[in-house]
Amino acid sequence: MALTTIAFDADDTLWQNEQFYRFTQARFAELLAPYAEAADLDARLLAAERRNLGLYGFGIKGFTLSMIETALEVTEGKAPGAVVSGILAAGREMLAHPVETLPGVRETLEALAPRYRLLMITKGDLFDQERKLAASGLGDLFAAVEIVSDKTVATYERIFARHGDGAGRALMVGNSLKSDILPAIAAGSFGVYVPHDLTWVHEHAEKPANHPRFRELDTIDGLLRLLDTIES
Repeated sequence: MALTTIAFDADDTLWQNEQFYRFTQARFAELLAPYAEAADLDARLLAAERRNLGLYGFGIKGFTLSMIETALEVTEGKAPGAVVSGILAAGREMLAHPVETLPGVRETLEALAPRYRLLMITKGDLFDQERKLAASGLGDLFAAVEIVSDKTVATYERIFARHGDGAGRALMVGNSLKSDILPAIAAGSFGVYVPHDLTWVHEHAEKPANHPRFRELDTIDGLLRLLDTIES
């Protein structure tokens, strides 16, 4: 059957995201330098983030709370007010940072919009993701936007049934194998992996290299040519 629906991840697929976390994490390490080595601090922060995903979900607010929790842990509950204030300021700066769309994104979406139903499927904080979409200027190119707490097989089955003709006639594009590709393929859609230079370790997974519905591109602007080969 011909493809009718193409969905895109947002963070680090349509616009830059992880680099701002890396910058903030380096700033966090500077604030806590008197109390912990950077490598140990990174490991503790990652452990806190993973612990807190079920409570705070994905996004900057949860990341900020995890930084505060880690700061209290490494200082044995004695983190100076200046450190906590610095962490909160860094979180606010992340939430206000300008959106930087990735190369080729707008041109690709504009070329695809007349031919397919385009969706954006992203996880994270509702307000922050809505802010970034509005600031990107890409909103009018999507037939629907879904901001979800997590991306599972059931998530893709539900969204592709609601906004398309089912997963079998859909394709998902993203930079995360764990969230964008593997569950979408398991739901029955194509999965097009477009790796980003920076990807959070929590999103790492093995490529389903031999799966007939898995594809990989170096950059998003190769998607038009890829679609021609899939549909030929």
